[in-house]
Amino acid sequence: MTLDRKLTLCAYALFIAAIFAVPLFVDEFGLNRIAKFLVYGMLGIAIALSWGYAGILNLGQGLFFGLGAYMLAMSLKLASPTSLQQGADKPVPDFMLWNAEPGAPTDLCCINKASFLWLPFQHQSVGLIMGIALPVIVAALLGIIVFRKRIEGPFVSIITLALVLLVRLVLVDAQPVTGGFNGLTDLASLEIFGFEFDPYSKGTYWLVASILTVTLVATRLIVETRAGLVLQAARDDQRRVRYLGFDVSLYQTFFFCVAAAIAGLAGMLYVIVAQFASPTFMDLAFSVTMVVWAAVGGRASILGACVGAILINMMEAGISETEALVGAWKAIIGLVFVLTVLFLPRGLGGLLHDLIGRFGAVARGKPRVAHVPASNAAVTEAKEA
Repeated sequence: MTLDRKLTLCAYALFIAAIFAVPLFVDEFGLNRIAKFLVYGMLGIAIALSWGYAGILNLGQGLFFGLGAYMLAMSLKLASPTSLQQGADKPVPDFMLWNAEPGAPTDLCCINKASFLWLPFQHQSVGLIMGIALPVIVAALLGIIVFRKRIEGPFVSIITLALVLLVRLVLVDAQPVTGGFNGLTDLASLEIFGFEFDPYSKGTYWLVASILTVTLVATRLIVETRAGLVLQAARDDQRRVRYLGFDVSLYQTFFFCVAAAIAGLAGMLYVIVAQFASPTFMDLAFSVTMVVWAAVGGRASILGACVGAILINMMEAGISETEALVGAWKAIIGLVFVLTVLFLPRGLGGLLHDLIGRFGAVARGKPRVAHVPASNAAVTEAKEA
């Protein structure tokens, strides 16, 4: 194992140790807030995977986050007291009663034309499974259509942007079924094997921290596989990779689905921590903000994008709550982004990578080897794998 790799592993280990040490110094309210930041860190990982490694700038990542959030929120809504006390044998969401036509039966099967879609979500396991399955299915269908047609560059961004805005409009317009602008609120706490994950408990924080750790490590391992090397080569030169016999669209679709699964899982965790699901998850601003997190942290670095998302959100929370900066906190965050792009084009992750490389070169007593173009290195490694 090279010294550079050892230092990279140390960086991962320090980050993981830091997030697990947080409960030793923070109260329950602070844990809940930091748990939300860790969820955003997972979104940073998803963006780094699709944008930094696959070269797919997805401006609709909020779609997969929102789908995951709504799937679990539907199950938790049916398990809440407000749904169990509506005068029916089976739970019925309160907003369906508010929007029901006079004389409509108080039954989930037929209180409105589409309420039957909620029936499977009476089982919490359905919400947990669909929270990942639905984003992956949507991503797979979108990937097959887009990447098979060899659509790339800004056109992919436009398509994903249009799709997330379309789904948001559908959610808002279908108020009798989705809750409309209000989203899904008054949710029950997640319960697994008799253990209830209260949003402000240490158990919930451990859950989020553990899933983030597994996601971080698993994503790192995936990008280091042969498939990950092919993907990086395709990012830089698709024609050359196709010439070598690789099905580029298949690799792109696979990693696009993995990023969607991570975003869907993040959406479910956010519902557990924040206790609501909202169409604002699919706002354009939110999806673009994810890209900013990854750019600041370093889109070509899994850990960097994760840390960037966490740090930016911590800064936003701190600055927006400072009385003297309440009116200017968005401008300050924007300035940070501009300065990062100008002076750290590869983000914090790129800076850390350079420092690790220089330290390793000094430790070996050798000058650092010039940077090899990613396309050449990745294709060579992929062929040899």
